[in-house]
Amino acid sequence: MTYTRDERSMHERLLAGDPYIADDPVLEELSLAARDLAAAYNATSDRQRPMRRRLLEQLLGSVGEDTQIRTPLHVDYGSHITIGSHCFVNVGLMALDVAPITIGDHVQIGPNVQLLTPTHPLEAGPRRDGWESAEPITLGDNVWLGGGVIVCPGVTIGANTVVGAGSVVTKDLPADVVAVGNPARVIKPLPPSDAA
Repeated sequence: MTYTRDERSMHERLLAGDPYIADDPVLEELSLAARDLAAAYNATSDRQRPMRRRLLEQLLGSVGEDTQIRTPLHVDYGSHITIGSHCFVNVGLMALDVAPITIGDHVQIGPNVQLLTPTHPLEAGPRRDGWESAEPITLGDNVWLGGGVIVCPGVTIGANTVVGAGSVVTKDLPADVVAVGNPARVIKPLPPSDAA
């Protein structure tokens, strides 16, 4: 990976999936604005559904019909998150969306789940100089993440897959399986999606 500046802004580099300087003023302002919106969302109650929906629509890239996200919700930018319809997200989601986070329909996310797209250089020099990069995360339709699951950068989890509580997902998981552990590993298949 190349950790040198070019004519592109750090925001352009981030959007292209290239290394960027994390404390760039433009990126910091975008993140602060997202955190302000998330704080406003987190200050609402379940009784304020219309207001909560408006705030989510401002914060996220897109949010599907009949999707519920319990507070608190924490994001880096918010705008890089798309979440489908009929999803349920329990308390404490940490979605660090430097790269896109794509969540399908009918997804269930347990409490205190972390979706982490940022990565850091292994080399001390670039890391000390503030360079980062990110890789997207994708959750297929009908995925269920148990409480405390951590999904690492670049991971795709196939449709209908269940990830057990406390698991750390470091590599892609196929559709229609149960995976557990650190690192998460497949422990059994589930009935094929069309037979469910």
